[in-house]
Amino acid sequence: MPEKVTIAVDALGGDNAPGVVLDGVEQALAADEDLTVILCGPDEVVSPFAAAHDRCVAQAATEAISMGEHPAQAVRKKKDSSIVVGCRLVKEEAAQGFFSAGSTGACLAAATLVMGRAKGIARPALATVIPSPVRPVVMCDVGANADCKPEYLVQFGRMGSVYAQKMLGIEQPRAALLNIGEEEEKGSQFAQEAHKLMREKLPNFAGNAEGGDVLAANFDVFVCDGFTGNVCLKTIEGTSKVLFKTLKDIMMKSAVTKLGALALKGGLADLKRQVSADTYGGAPLLGVKGACIVGHGSSNATAVKNGVLTSAQLVREHVSELIAQTASA
Repeated sequence: MPEKVTIAVDALGGDNAPGVVLDGVEQALAADEDLTVILCGPDEVVSPFAAAHDRCVAQAATEAISMGEHPAQAVRKKKDSSIVVGCRLVKEEAAQGFFSAGSTGACLAAATLVMGRAKGIARPALATVIPSPVRPVVMCDVGANADCKPEYLVQFGRMGSVYAQKMLGIEQPRAALLNIGEEEEKGSQFAQEAHKLMREKLPNFAGNAEGGDVLAANFDVFVCDGFTGNVCLKTIEGTSKVLFKTLKDIMMKSAVTKLGALALKGGLADLKRQVSADTYGGAPLLGVKGACIVGHGSSNATAVKNGVLTSAQLVREHVSELIAQTASA
C-alpha cells in the first residue's frame, strides 16, 4: 500500500493562479488516493475548495509574493505569504513536501531559510528532468546557484544521481560535467578544478559532456553551475517551442502539406507529450529538509497535478534522506 503523504500547495503560484492550481490539485487528489493537500492562500479561495474536496485542508495565508519582488527580502518580510506558510508547514512536519509555481527565487529562499538545508549540504541545487526524445535525463543545477565553488558540483552530482536513481529508475546513473569539450583539460579554471574533484570524489563520474550530449542522452546526470544550467535549459525550452511552431506553420501552408500533417498528427502529438516539461510538473530543490518542487510560472492544470504528484513521490522515495546520507559519506 502506498505511503500516505501530505503536500502543501501554494494556491497563488503561477501566472494563471488560483484557477489552474485548484484544477491541478483536484486532478492530483483524484489520481492519488493516499494524498492529502494543504492548500495555502487567501481564505476565500482555499476554504470553499477544501470544503468541497476530501483530503484537502485549507490553510489561510494573508500575503502573497509577486514575481517582481526581491526573493529573500520578500520571504523575510512576508511571513504570512502562501510560499512561506507552505514551507513552514513542512518545517513543522504538518506536511512532508511543498509545491509552488510562483516566484522561483522566493521558493528557493523560503525552502532554504524556512525548511532548512539537509545536514552536510553546502548549497541546495535546483534540478530538472530534461525530457529528451531518447530518454529523460537529469540536469543539476539549473538556477539556484549562479556562482559556485568547484566542490559544490561534487554534491550536485551526488544529489542529481540520487534523483535519477529513485525518480527515473536508473540503477547506475552516469554523471558528467557540462563543459565545452570532452577532454579533461578543457574549459575554464573552474571547470578544470571541478572535473578533478568530481573524478576523485564522485564514483559514478563519467567525464566531461558537451551541450550536444544533453538531448542525445549520452549521460544520465549533467552537472553544472546554476548559471550555465539555466542558460542551457532555457535554450532547450525555447528551441523546442520555435521548432514546433515552425513545423506547424510549414504543415499549414498548402493542401498537400495539410494532408501530410494529418498523417503525422498522432506521431507529432506523442512527440510533443514526450518532450513536454508538464510531464514532471516542475524542478525539485535538492538538498533541503523535505520535498520541494518549483513549477513553471506558466504551468497549466496538468503541470500542477504532476508537480504535486512528483512531490509526493519524492517523499515516498525518501530522496531528501538519501541525499543527506550521501553528504555524510
